[in-house]
Amino acid sequence: MPLLDDDRVSLPEVDGRELADAYGWATARPRVITLAEDARPLWRIVRRYARILGESLPESQAVYIERTAEQTIRVAACLAASECSEHITEEMLSAAFTLVRRSVQDAVRITKGATSPKVKRQPLALEDKVRARIEMHGGRATSSQVLPYVGATAAEVKELPGIVVTVERAGKTGRPATVFSVRGDTSGDSVAQPASTDSDRKRSSSRHAEAQPVSAEREENRARVVRLDAYRPAPKQAPVPALEPKGPEPLGDFNPFRALL
Repeated sequence: MPLLDDDRVSLPEVDGRELADAYGWATARPRVITLAEDARPLWRIVRRYARILGESLPESQAVYIERTAEQTIRVAACLAASECSEHITEEMLSAAFTLVRRSVQDAVRITKGATSPKVKRQPLALEDKVRARIEMHGGRATSSQVLPYVGATAAEVKELPGIVVTVERAGKTGRPATVFSVRGDTSGDSVAQPASTDSDRKRSSSRHAEAQPVSAEREENRARVVRLDAYRPAPKQAPVPALEPKGPEPLGDFNPFRALL
């Protein structure tokens, strides 16, 4: 929104003759502005609203709205004077109450919780900070990725029970790097072991590459290959199709009922 003292913006023209006439009318002689009969029921509601609100709010907020009713009647009197009237109608009082009620809502909203005690955040423990940094870097983090962000020394981190500290060397002449990781639930080592060097890995791989003689016990315990055909059930033969029923055989000379005669 442009400032009022900005020379590059021209203010809209306002016809203030009626307002000037109302000011002249209000200051010509002392006047008494009173409530009209139709505004008295609303005035009782305004006073009750201010009283209940002041009793229900805490003292730190009630002090800002304790003169709600008085401010409402003042605004309504200004509206009546702007129309050169000595009587505050119900419409004028309702408009004034709407304005003051909005100011009350803003005051309560702004002062809400202003005097309540601040809840102090509990700082994270050192181990929690270190764990968060390690998880951020995929489960393993160097000292330069952890120590500057947790505000601790390497000796302090090494004393944490849930953190494993290892020393790794990139090469024969490289500077060793301190690596932090989180101790697993199944980890049985309580002391971190230094990482193996390139020469150690070569010796280990050469030992595994040598052919080892097969002992008689290993030969006996070696798994035997069994053909799967031995466990396959015999294929089921296709069912023989049922023969079609034959028609009645022709009667011969033999009559089985003749023996019953």
